[in-house]
Amino acid sequence: MSKSSILCAAAGLALLSACAQQSQPPAVSSAPAIAPAASAAGQLRALLAQSDEADLKRNPLNALYRGDMRYAGQFGDHLSDAYLAAERAAAEEDLRRLAEVDRSRLSPTDQVIHDTFKWQRTLDLRGLQPDFALIGVQLPIDHFNGMHIYFPDLSSGEGAAPYKTVADYDHGLSRIDGFVAFLDAAAVRMREGAARGVTQPRLVVENMIGQLDTLIAQGVDKSTFYGPIRNMPEGFTDAEKARLTQAYREAISGKIDPAYKRLRDFLKTEYLPRARASVGLSQMPGGADYYAYLVERQTTTEMTPDEIHQLGLSEVARIKKGMEEIKNQVGFKEPLAKFFDYIRTDPKFKPESAKALGDGYRAIGERVAAAVPKLFSTVPEAPLEIRPVPSYIEKTSAGAYYMAGTPDGSRPGIFYYNSYDLPSRTTPGMETLYLHEAVPGHHFQISLAQENDELPNFLRFDGNTAYVEGWALYSESLGRELGLLTDPYQRFGSYDDEMMRAMRLVVDTGIHAKGWTRDQAIAYMLANSSMGRTDATAEVERYIAYPGQALSYKVGQITIRRLRDRAEAALGARFDIRAFHDQVLTTGALPMEILEAKIDNWIASQKG
Repeated sequence: MSKSSILCAAAGLALLSACAQQSQPPAVSSAPAIAPAASAAGQLRALLAQSDEADLKRNPLNALYRGDMRYAGQFGDHLSDAYLAAERAAAEEDLRRLAEVDRSRLSPTDQVIHDTFKWQRTLDLRGLQPDFALIGVQLPIDHFNGMHIYFPDLSSGEGAAPYKTVADYDHGLSRIDGFVAFLDAAAVRMREGAARGVTQPRLVVENMIGQLDTLIAQGVDKSTFYGPIRNMPEGFTDAEKARLTQAYREAISGKIDPAYKRLRDFLKTEYLPRARASVGLSQMPGGADYYAYLVERQTTTEMTPDEIHQLGLSEVARIKKGMEEIKNQVGFKEPLAKFFDYIRTDPKFKPESAKALGDGYRAIGERVAAAVPKLFSTVPEAPLEIRPVPSYIEKTSAGAYYMAGTPDGSRPGIFYYNSYDLPSRTTPGMETLYLHEAVPGHHFQISLAQENDELPNFLRFDGNTAYVEGWALYSESLGRELGLLTDPYQRFGSYDDEMMRAMRLVVDTGIHAKGWTRDQAIAYMLANSSMGRTDATAEVERYIAYPGQALSYKVGQITIRRLRDRAEAALGARFDIRAFHDQVLTTGALPMEILEAKIDNWIASQKG
């Protein structure tokens, strides 16, 4: 999963695009229009630039993630009624101005941009209506998408926020004040929600309490927030070092830790007893309608939860056949369930150490890099680093994730692998996981969008999950073409990873629309894959905390693969896989319907 795509967020509807890295917004030309087409294009580009700039002022952390330091000392609001009203008014104004743009006078590329912006802001506005907006802000944090765990990473000295100058350090101190205010406001909002039956499930609350206990136990010297002090630039004067060291120690001991304790105590003593025993959104007031909205937003389709559930069941059945073929190929005579146990438990499938796990991913990266030119003519300039998941979030994190870098390369893209509970990890699937999270998956897609300064910022730095995760899952299918998956157990791992995404269609909708329990969902995943219980538990608890997001992978992948098959059939010998990938990747993250129209137009143009 990309922590940076789509999807990496902080509070309710105030989602942070963790992939958002920025150069300055494009300048809006004040030159008079020469022709009606130029006027329409100018209107559109001016609207997009102004909308983006206004968004950064309302959501300053988005600018920070992009590398835009103009608002670096600000944290933002995120939870107040005034904030929601401002977000709603902005969406309404954007749509009003967009309606004044004559779409018929736009170029094909600008029509794609127009249609995507319209789709995005229309859906934003729906989510900002009072019923949905209240649910969002009254469930402001969870163990997977909580500001309480994202902000430490941002502030660690190794995250998105730079700590290179004295001003950077002072900005970090200023943001801490906003973070502390956010934590206190989150408790107020959660108390409001509990009064009307809108609460997190008990298991989510228990996970958050555990995370807060871990953060509090760090103390000052080992605090994640103390990371910038442990690694201060040598060029700082002794006086600057002394001042900043004292200021950060006081901020941690006098502001952050007390705020964490207040939130932890609130969750433990007041909120947990009122938290719901159920895990599905449909079992909460207004939850069924909210889940249907999230499904539409995450998949960019009009598919219903029941349709997605049935699609998942059919995909699980198809993938199981491929697994059976691999099992038979390697000469395993017992049933598939026993083969799953074999993969889970045999020592030969266990990483020797955390270092060996990281070295294995680096070796895979070298093989992929050598083969990339066969399938891609356009590759990003951004470097990629491979690092372990930070210890304070590894227990509840996925097996791996990606964090985007900045367009100027000052911060690299990072592929994080999880070495928590190493005996539960297995090596089959490492190749597939790298293809998804790193190259040519998230690192290519996110970096290419960021580096394309001809795109408006909302397409450079934002994205819908169906496209972002759909591309990453489609990237997994390129393994054989990139010279990987020659080992049958790695091919099984590829099926296993695809199975996980297919099971998500079943389990997410099962939990949130069909009343499934946590244990029922875990049992389903263990019965249909070789996942270890630790991974299966973390996955299921992720779906509970982040409803609908897990549906996007398969829906997006199926769409991209269908479009490739359509292009290959229509163009025959004229089909160029590198040109197809350019078409998919060069206009940012598009909703599925708009991507399909774009590829259809490209196919028609290639036919001549």
